[in-house]
Amino acid sequence: MTSIRDRKAAVNRKTKETDISVTVCLDGKGESDVSSGVGFLDHMLSALAKHSRFDVKLRCIGDLHIDDHHTVEDCGIALGQAFKAALGAPKGIGRYGHGFAPLDEALSRAVIDISGRPYADVNLNLKREKLGTLSCEMLPHFLSSFATSACITLHVDVLKGKNDHHKAESAFKALAIALRAAVKQDGTEDVPSTKGTL
Repeated sequence: MTSIRDRKAAVNRKTKETDISVTVCLDGKGESDVSSGVGFLDHMLSALAKHSRFDVKLRCIGDLHIDDHHTVEDCGIALGQAFKAALGAPKGIGRYGHGFAPLDEALSRAVIDISGRPYADVNLNLKREKLGTLSCEMLPHFLSSFATSACITLHVDVLKGKNDHHKAESAFKALAIALRAAVKQDGTEDVPSTKGTL
């Protein structure tokens, strides 16, 4: 069985556009310490940590004087890299996870497969241009960047809702529930694939 101590990782990612450090512990208490420079993204990542029970620490200095694109995208990339590194060899885990999360009138569904095949299909159906200082178009891009770097298959759909804040938050909470199920250890060293590898 994989040691709980082993399921954590730190990633530092520095480019000409962003300087990011992120630490993830998959067997945490849902604690978060996040400062991306984009308030609404911090809010989403705190919700993700809380409901997945991952401990997440993230710091980002980005070129926000240009816009939020590089910062949000690179945070997704770095978080995905840290998740993949913390998980290690995908043995003795559920592999699949799904979650539904309501927030008042909004309802979202997330389904993931720790498949080793990066793919994302994200439909948040947001109407506003921005939530706080975060461009709404960057939320699905963040999730796609995360899935690609984590090498997981990810489907996220907002099934209903009127308030864009509620829709976005319910989507991240649904993802958190799905991630928690997918990484849950089953006490074996079994690779959850008929191919014998992921």
